[in-house]
Amino acid sequence: VAISAARLLPQYFDSNMTLGIAWGSTMSAVSRHLVPKSTHNSVIVQLNGAGNNLTSGIVYASEILRRFGDAFGANVEQFAVPAFFDDPATKKALWHERSTMRVLEIQHNMDVALFGVGSPLAQVPSHVYMGGYLEPDDYADISADGVVGAVATVFYRADGSSDGIALNQRASGPDLAMLRRASRRVCVVPGVSKVQSLRGALAAGVVTDLICDE
Repeated sequence: VAISAARLLPQYFDSNMTLGIAWGSTMSAVSRHLVPKSTHNSVIVQLNGAGNNLTSGIVYASEILRRFGDAFGANVEQFAVPAFFDDPATKKALWHERSTMRVLEIQHNMDVALFGVGSPLAQVPSHVYMGGYLEPDDYADISADGVVGAVATVFYRADGSSDGIALNQRASGPDLAMLRRASRRVCVVPGVSKVQSLRGALAAGVVTDLICDE
């Protein structure tokens, strides 16, 4: 699935465009099979932070973005914030910093978004579930909120709704309404174990192009 996505991506991304990348296990796999395409005045932007209380996440996320940048000759914009903030107030304050606002503006104007769907039940566990990003209380919260999946560390239910999910108040990724602003939203999903997560993403209306296996 990652190889197919990597081969299709040059059809979606070209010069004078911005591509938003949500890091994760699937995007890491896609990044290893990219087909080079020369572009100019193009940008690769990180959609969600990667830091947690165990690691900055910079090496992991930047390596994925670097591969995309090298493949397309694009400028890379990293998003150096935690994946999840400890306090929603901290996130709100940081979102008013000019350095953060600059990256948020790039995200806001992206032409293409590329992402997988996070699931705790997947055969290849989503990085957000195995990388030390969630505490036991967080798992209890998302279970109580009826969460079936996540896109760029923003969680949603089976019906595609995301309002009222407590963890989203601390998440660094773009809310689903902002994600839907991108004219093309490419979702890459391998494995039957992610079916429930995929159905939720489709119900949320965040997918325009789907790459998956049978």
